[in-house]
Amino acid sequence: MVDYHAANQSYQYGPSSGSNGAGGGGSMGDYMAQEDDWDRDLLLDPAWEKQQRKTFTAWCNSHLRKAGTQIENIDEDFRDGLKLMLLLEVISGERLPKPERGKMRVHKINNVNKALDFIASKGVKLVSIGAEEIVDGNAKMTLGMIWTIILRFAIQDISVEETSAKEGLLLWCQRKTAPYKNVNVQNFHISWKDGLAFNALIHRHRPELIEYDKLRKDDPVTNLNNAFEVAEKYLDIPKMLDAEDIVNTARPDEKAIMTYVSSFYHAFSGAQKAETAANRICKVLAVNQENEHLMEDYERLASDLLEWIRRTIPWLEDRVPQKTIQEMQQKLEDFRDYRRVHKPPKVQEKCQLEINFNTLQTKLRLSNRPAFMPSEGKMVSDINNGWQHLEQAEKGYEEWLLNEIRRLERLDHLAEKFRQKASIHEAWTDGKEAMLKQRDYETATLSDIKALIRKHEAFESDLAAHQDRVEQIAAIAQELNELDYYDSHNVNTRCQKICDQWDALGSLTHSRREALEKTEKQLETIDQLHLEYAKRAAPFNNWMESAMEDLQDMFIVHTIEEIEGLISAHDQFKSTLPDADRERDAILAIHKEAQRIAESNHIKLSGSNPYTTVTPQIINSKWEKVQQLVPKRDQALLEEQSKQQSNERLRRQFASQANIVGPWIQTKMEEIGRISIEMNGTLEDQLSHLKQYERSIVDYKPNLDLLEQQHQLIQEALIFDNKHTNYTMEHIRVGWEQLLTTIARTINEVENQILTRDAKGISQEQMQEFRASFNHFDKDHGGALGPEEFKACLISLGYDVENDRQKQTGSMDSDDFRALLISTGYSLGDAEFNRIMSMVDPNHSGLVTFQAFIDFMSRETTDTDTADQVIASFKVLAGDKNFITAEELRRELPPDQAEYCIARMAPYQGPDAVPGALDYKSFSTALYGESDL
Repeated sequence: MVDYHAANQSYQYGPSSGSNGAGGGGSMGDYMAQEDDWDRDLLLDPAWEKQQRKTFTAWCNSHLRKAGTQIENIDEDFRDGLKLMLLLEVISGERLPKPERGKMRVHKINNVNKALDFIASKGVKLVSIGAEEIVDGNAKMTLGMIWTIILRFAIQDISVEETSAKEGLLLWCQRKTAPYKNVNVQNFHISWKDGLAFNALIHRHRPELIEYDKLRKDDPVTNLNNAFEVAEKYLDIPKMLDAEDIVNTARPDEKAIMTYVSSFYHAFSGAQKAETAANRICKVLAVNQENEHLMEDYERLASDLLEWIRRTIPWLEDRVPQKTIQEMQQKLEDFRDYRRVHKPPKVQEKCQLEINFNTLQTKLRLSNRPAFMPSEGKMVSDINNGWQHLEQAEKGYEEWLLNEIRRLERLDHLAEKFRQKASIHEAWTDGKEAMLKQRDYETATLSDIKALIRKHEAFESDLAAHQDRVEQIAAIAQELNELDYYDSHNVNTRCQKICDQWDALGSLTHSRREALEKTEKQLETIDQLHLEYAKRAAPFNNWMESAMEDLQDMFIVHTIEEIEGLISAHDQFKSTLPDADRERDAILAIHKEAQRIAESNHIKLSGSNPYTTVTPQIINSKWEKVQQLVPKRDQALLEEQSKQQSNERLRRQFASQANIVGPWIQTKMEEIGRISIEMNGTLEDQLSHLKQYERSIVDYKPNLDLLEQQHQLIQEALIFDNKHTNYTMEHIRVGWEQLLTTIARTINEVENQILTRDAKGISQEQMQEFRASFNHFDKDHGGALGPEEFKACLISLGYDVENDRQKQTGSMDSDDFRALLISTGYSLGDAEFNRIMSMVDPNHSGLVTFQAFIDFMSRETTDTDTADQVIASFKVLAGDKNFITAEELRRELPPDQAEYCIARMAPYQGPDAVPGALDYKSFSTALYGESDL
């Protein structure tokens, strides 16, 4: 480094003609060597000095404003070195040593020296420019120093066709203005006096800003002012020159013109580069925005579906039984509405959600983005688990509903039977306790005692006959308890009362017999006819009561066989009626004979049989009731038989349709499996064929609807089994949903293959080769390969892992590489193969699907944009800075994408950060994931 700190060095502005400056392809030293020495006398020209002051001041302020400051007087405002250091930091993008904040001369000199040291570190030889001159406000030295800075940081790097900086800038101006009349740029002084060259430069790049054809060569002031004002207003180039000074000067200052023109060069030369970078970023951001939109749609749809499942499962798991059949049948009807109306749209949503997820993952892979990981609890597997839980709850709920309806039917039947038997028994026991508690035997005659004994024996016979009914009542009550009858409390109370009363009657009967036997001294012959009548009338009366009870008994059947069994039993009962009628006649004949004997012997009867309360009128009345109930029972059984015959027709009708639909669905599932394996023709042909196949499946839907209608009739008829078919409506529904889902997934797989092929430039022949190899090793046609099958498939396609030769050069086709593998005994290395498996099987399921296989092969055979490319594009827009500002993003990108970046970029934390700086590197890295850098 030249010692520019010496206080008494002679003044020499700029490097000597023999010095070697920094810079390539025509260095600054070369440029200065080609220039005439800057004549000290000319420098004293007040016109040139005025032009340089204005131009250099404007140039400095164009950079200093980025740091929020400016200068007013170029030889005064740099004297403390602070703004000089700040200027160098802004234009270089680098940090200088920390300045000294003191006000003393030594502090100022130290600051200026730090700035000069930095300039020298960039390869610039500073001759005779010392810090003391700058601190003292030497205008010539200060202007010389600024010109040196302009040369190094604004002009030195300009090179067109390997020319020097000045020649490169001049050549660029000549090329850009060549098409314009009255413009002939030969230098950086008088060629610019008429202002047309400035206007031509602007019009060439921004034709909408200048009406060039309206400009006149003889009006230079207007031309110059027009160019300066447009540049300042629309191109962000500050006004560095005055039109009058240029026009009124015989030879405008060359360095002032060069400085100003270099600003145009930097404004326009980066336009195409920035546009290219902006286009690349826009493309990447558009992909990311679309993917985020798909992610948001997936999250929303997944949340809605999971929320619906979460709301529905508690409803299906609510197994609180209702008290009546009507309430349970309403629950069944609500469940049918759920099956018919509410669930089918959700089945479609679930299928569409899986398709959207697969499409999104394919797009992410094609755009070299990280795989989409849904929020916790919203994975496809989570939705499938929830759906499985839903269907399990659904199946259990339907079974519970039907079982509960059966139980309630049985309960209603038993409860009615209990009430009938209890009422009959209570009617019979009415007054019996009072009768048994009578002490009439204490004042009765012997004949009366004998009569009372006989009467009591008849009562005991009657009591024993009612034992079965009491046991039946208790058994029915017990069964109601076991079946959880809702009114079990009242049933138990009534049953307990009957049982307690029965025990009391037994005890009272025993006590009365003992009392009668104790007081019995002598028995007289009693009327055997009355006794025989009583003995035969009591069981016959019980038989009629049982018959009436049976004829009025409610029945519930579910099959033809059950109703035919009841009809057969009823026919057997009717066959016993003639014998019963004869028994009735015989009993009544005994009563008549007793009356005849009493009348013939002038015996005065008390009017009633002392041994029984069953009178002939009672027998005849009950017999007439039995005769009336028989045809009613016939009618009820015939109606039930007709109902069961109708149910049987419904069973056969449903079975006939189900036995067609079920095998059809199974056949279609097998055909889809074969189609997904064979996949002949182009992907478009396959897609068209699959969509036609899907339409044929959808066209079959009316058959399923007909089956649903038939199933609806079966459920409304409360038919619970069907021996004519092995297919239930649930099996058919599940099969149909699986069929629709399978064909939709197969179509989506082909669509994703088309996306992959088109995005990656994979030929149809490559895609067919991939499919053929995959199918060859998919021995079980399961649509997935195990690790060993996958390894064999890769080797068959010529995937070179050890040397990575195929990927690097692309010079060896599959057949050549296969031959090389065979000749060298090549096998995939374990480490490389494990790396590949982690890519195609990230969940470690042990299986590689065809889509994962295609994605891997497409990545290995094609190129795509990378994070490095996006970072480079942002760096162009940022003007080679390590950060970018919101203003720059809004200027270079469409509004929506600019705001997208601003909202997601973190603040830049580097040492060269300025207020509002944004970190585009970490943002670009995040777009692709860390693994891509």
